[in-house]
Amino acid sequence: MFSRKSRLFTLKIFALIITGIALIATSSYVWADVKYGDPFYYVKRQCLFALIGTIAMKAASSLKKEWIKKHHWKLLAVCYAALLLVLVPGIGVSRNGSRSWFGAGSFLIQPSEFFKLACIFSTAHLISKKQKVKHLKDVVSLLILPGAGFLLILLQPDFGSGLVMVCSIVVMILAAGAPMKYFLFCAGAGAAGLTGLILAAPYRLKRILSFLDPWSDPLGSGFQIIQSYYAIAPGGLLGRGINQSMQKHFYLPEPQTDFIFAIACEELGWIGALCILLLYVLILIDCVEIVLKCRDTFSSFVIVGITALFMIQVLINLGVVVGLFPVTGITLPFLSYGGSSLVMLMGSFGLIIGLNQQDDA
Repeated sequence: MFSRKSRLFTLKIFALIITGIALIATSSYVWADVKYGDPFYYVKRQCLFALIGTIAMKAASSLKKEWIKKHHWKLLAVCYAALLLVLVPGIGVSRNGSRSWFGAGSFLIQPSEFFKLACIFSTAHLISKKQKVKHLKDVVSLLILPGAGFLLILLQPDFGSGLVMVCSIVVMILAAGAPMKYFLFCAGAGAAGLTGLILAAPYRLKRILSFLDPWSDPLGSGFQIIQSYYAIAPGGLLGRGINQSMQKHFYLPEPQTDFIFAIACEELGWIGALCILLLYVLILIDCVEIVLKCRDTFSSFVIVGITALFMIQVLINLGVVVGLFPVTGITLPFLSYGGSSLVMLMGSFGLIIGLNQQDDA
């Protein structure tokens, strides 16, 4: 049985999920009606994903940390195999230029979402064995596994998911006491590599340029950011009202995914948007409190990794929506439409609840 604090924590998560379902319903019905002849296509599927996620959350909360410690390498190996297989034509499914999914028809699974969690398990296990990370060789050894996965994710290509995964691992290593100077060196090497990636794929350069000046290509690479501005600005304090968004009428592409927060600002206004942000902050505070009182090293670093994964994704998505970052394709946790992301996140937070309960026992 969950403690009162765990029940309140779960309640905040489901408040975000229910808000997300409501926003998906209002933001997607125009697109869904035209594409599928069913205005509730996306919201019905998100409800199904939420149901599956609830089952995953309950199952994950029952997982023993000893089981995870014993089987984390097997989980990581399966995820590596999935990342390789998804690149094979005929096996992996390509959507919007990325070969990132398995599945048939409209039911797809994105293996990179589950690789993130498996990588957190393995990194937490390695850190718990080392106890402290003080030397460069320790940092490098901890970055090998996520680095190899990052390269496979880039081949899909899905730079945004890879970036979130690597950043969450970096937060775990920093929390283990690694000196910041090592990451400054790694950041320089990463910047050089990123420059090479941009030069190798012109579309990435266009995204960077459109981020700096979206009006330089208003009907091309800058289109989404401009339409996001047009959604946020008219919302004002109280918003246009539920179901009154103009941008969802074929102006903002796929508004139920990456740019759902822009629709929230337009319909709910700045007050509604701040309430959503408050829920994220409250969940973050709960996660920090759980970590600070956690006595088991492995459990604490798993929770640090999941929390970092969650908040980095939130910050990147919000940064994109308001024009602080280039468009990355990162969804907003618990709010945006997406099956693999929602199920993985709900399972991950179920794991936090379970590890917290075991630590209290």
